[in-house]
Amino acid sequence: MDILSRLRAQADQAEVAHVRDEATQIGFEANRLKSSKVVQTRGVAVRIVKDGRLGFAASSDESAVEKLVANAAESAAYGAEIPIEFPAPAPGPQVKTFDRTAAELPVERLVEIGEKMIDLITAKDPDARVDVKLERGIEELSIRNQAGADVSVRRSPLSVLLHVSRVRGDDVLSIWDAEGSTAWDGRVMALARRLERKVELAQESATLESGRMPVLFSPTGALVLWVPLVQGLNGESVYANISPIADRTGEKLFDEKLTIVDDPTIDGAFSSATHDDEGVPHRRHVLIERGVLRGFVHDLRTAARLGVESTGNGARTLFTPPRPSTTNIVFEPGETPLAEMIAGIDRGLLVEDALGLGQGNVVSGAFSNTLSLGFKIEKGEIVGRVKDVTVAGNVYDLLRDISAVSREVGWVHRSHRLPYILLPEVSVATKQR
Repeated sequence: MDILSRLRAQADQAEVAHVRDEATQIGFEANRLKSSKVVQTRGVAVRIVKDGRLGFAASSDESAVEKLVANAAESAAYGAEIPIEFPAPAPGPQVKTFDRTAAELPVERLVEIGEKMIDLITAKDPDARVDVKLERGIEELSIRNQAGADVSVRRSPLSVLLHVSRVRGDDVLSIWDAEGSTAWDGRVMALARRLERKVELAQESATLESGRMPVLFSPTGALVLWVPLVQGLNGESVYANISPIADRTGEKLFDEKLTIVDDPTIDGAFSSATHDDEGVPHRRHVLIERGVLRGFVHDLRTAARLGVESTGNGARTLFTPPRPSTTNIVFEPGETPLAEMIAGIDRGLLVEDALGLGQGNVVSGAFSNTLSLGFKIEKGEIVGRVKDVTVAGNVYDLLRDISAVSREVGWVHRSHRLPYILLPEVSVATKQR
């Protein structure tokens, strides 16, 4: 008797998820090759519903059937009462998530990519110290349940994390970014070119006075805004009644220039797949449309608690049960060229990177972040890097009035496709020397 049958014999509902991941990792530190290793994760996770209570167990030993069944039953005995229903079979979208070229990139090629990135940046600034982490692999997830769902997802994630630091006396520059996809499309080198440009701009220094001023957020800098907003759109925040917008679906809460979509159906994107980690079919899900709140992201658990349907946003690891999570976040571009946006600013700030993302009372929408990289804009030009600068505000207030959204967009931090966004008045504080 297989594990699903064993679970079904003891529970009202049962789910079995097999996880098989293998990743090859290459690491550079301070411009030099430092490490090369292969990391494997294999195991099985189970969930059951017994007498209305949800139980979970997991093991890296796929043969430990008896122990898994017993642990799941014990977990359910003390588990939360949730009216959850594991999904019936349903087809997912046609989406490309596996590319053999990406999955089988030779170690020598990964090393070559890392060396090219380092050479590109140090040619611009010989004092730069560059850390690179490259990873390619194969992820396989199979899910079966008592309702008949039998889903297999195979992906070939390829990612690069790049960190650049430079120390000149008391001047410390530290910037980082990450790029990812499931296809070999050359996008990873775009990451190095992006940081090369930042390093070049950071050569000149400027000073900025505190005050309220126009602030232009780059795709990486815009994470200052999107991290709090995404928290408010998460089904767990809605169920806990801590999201400020929990009961405001259908209302116009933001500027009409704001349209945000959770889209796991983009070919080759880092977080794309046919189904989520609970076997629910993925779909393109509009969260905010022209400023109007359209919905939230739910897994089966939060959906059941709130009496709605799962949006296909359940995400798990081997040893943690599913939780609602976004996939590929897409902020629809605007119509204004970036050059025009910069040219229209008489005195303002360009936010490129910030520290402390996700810290503090994030779900309220409040943020206060010190910049790791920002630039002064004066009379329509970027004139130099500013230091010891903090931006603060509340996204639910600031996003009601957006001056412009760029037509240029960029993939940042693997699974966010964002434009530049210009806000007319943001609080900026600088450290007085």
